[in-house]
Amino acid sequence: MSKRSLGPVLVADAGSSSLHLAVFDDDLGVLAEHDSPSAPGDDVPGLLRQLLREAPSPVAMGHRIVHGGPALRGHTLLDDRVREALSQAADLAPLHVPPALTVLDAARDLLPDIPHAVCLDTVFHAGLPAAAREYAVPAAWREEYGLRRYGFHGLSYAWALGRTAGLLGRRPEQLHVVIVHLGGGCSACAVRDGRSVDTTMGFTPLEGLVMSHRSGSVDPGALMWLQTRHHLSAEDIDDALNHEGGLLALSGTSDDTRDLVRGRTEGDEHAALALDVFTHHCRRAIAAMAASLDRLDALVFTGEIGEDQPEVREEVCARLSALGVRGGLLTPDGATVDSPAVVSADGAAVPVIVVPTGEAQQVDRETRALLR
Repeated sequence: MSKRSLGPVLVADAGSSSLHLAVFDDDLGVLAEHDSPSAPGDDVPGLLRQLLREAPSPVAMGHRIVHGGPALRGHTLLDDRVREALSQAADLAPLHVPPALTVLDAARDLLPDIPHAVCLDTVFHAGLPAAAREYAVPAAWREEYGLRRYGFHGLSYAWALGRTAGLLGRRPEQLHVVIVHLGGGCSACAVRDGRSVDTTMGFTPLEGLVMSHRSGSVDPGALMWLQTRHHLSAEDIDDALNHEGGLLALSGTSDDTRDLVRGRTEGDEHAALALDVFTHHCRRAIAAMAASLDRLDALVFTGEIGEDQPEVREEVCARLSALGVRGGLLTPDGATVDSPAVVSADGAAVPVIVVPTGEAQQVDRETRALLR
């Protein structure tokens, strides 16, 4: 189907502590945008009105939603049934879905006459094979409670896969790649023939890699021990794992890898430990994802850390020689959201690629696809 002109699309990407709004034209050009460094709240209608004064009236609005739960397995236009399903999924990603729903509801009230598209991070992993999807837990948990692995960062992965395919001159369905999204949240994904076949995040975005202030995977026996022996409540544990863990817990000072790289240079042993644990978990995850592939056509970094932190990329890659990945990486020169960069040496057996994050652009694309 030809890509007919549709007009401006407004995109909302709401996180646990930020809000990005952008209006795109038909060619992904940015007509207006706004970034707020705080969680969406009562100020959302005002922020939307301000942005709409700066841009042409949108023909549609796309919303990035982290978790679709068991009911929503594809990107979809919003209606009351979809809105109820999102409410049911909210407690599966409590840091992310409620703020996004705050924006969605405010936008729906402000712009009731245009279609609203719900674009879900879990969709990219909807076809995970059973071996990667299922937990080894009682059948009742899986069948009655829907306990399974969903995977996240799907919009980021879809964008990175498309840009990687273009850079390598191949179609996405021809590629076997590992993509690593490193930002406030971190995960890795195995893409085989253009489809997600394994990923490190699971039932919630807490599983997997060490993150900025999320712990990543922890022995469940340790959590039960904390409850029974030290009488920590489920709420205490939830708060610690989601807000007080990760790089922040290991360093004691910061959840920002830029601060930690500087601190390590100045002799801060805790900063060095945080980076060592972080990069170790990244390498382990990349190797685990590669086990689901027949070959490794490329290793792709995206996300704020993956894009902007060359020290982290180097430390991850320098100790992946068993996969054919080598260190000695270059710093990308002029990489943009539409122009990924190869940062490995010429002739590398496995190219290492940096793709600037394009979640908002992918939401725009998915929204337009639904309208067409």
